[in-house]
Amino acid sequence: MNGSVTDVSHAGANTTGNVAYAGLVLWISLGAMWISHALLKIMVFTLPGAPKFFESVGTPGVLVYPVVTAELLGSIAVTTGLYGRQASLALIPVMLVAAWVHYPNSWVFTSAGGGWEYPVFLTLSQSSTDWSAMARSL
Repeated sequence: MNGSVTDVSHAGANTTGNVAYAGLVLWISLGAMWISHALLKIMVFTLPGAPKFFESVGTPGVLVYPVVTAELLGSIAVTTGLYGRQASLALIPVMLVAAWVHYPNSWVFTSAGGGWEYPVFLTLSQSSTDWSAMARSL
């Protein structure tokens, strides 16, 4: 067109490349988040202490071990892209349970005990990786 303000013919040039980089940043960020959540349970709460927290919020303490395993393996899969979409889907229930656990603490995650806003945001971010894959296949 003529280069006027309303000329958007060049807007979004190389959109495919930009989307690919955005997806890469999202995958790496989510992988780092999952690693940090697993390491929090291992190094801060410790594996003997984390089950006590799980039990204090009404979740069976024995679930810490499969959750930590899922978070570690899932973080590797999401970060490397090796079965990343499947791992992404498999990790969504972990975040939904976290949102359920934090729901009584209010909306904002800075509330005492942490609110439900951060786990819900991460659930949507995690699921967006699968939505984008489905959109590309249409």
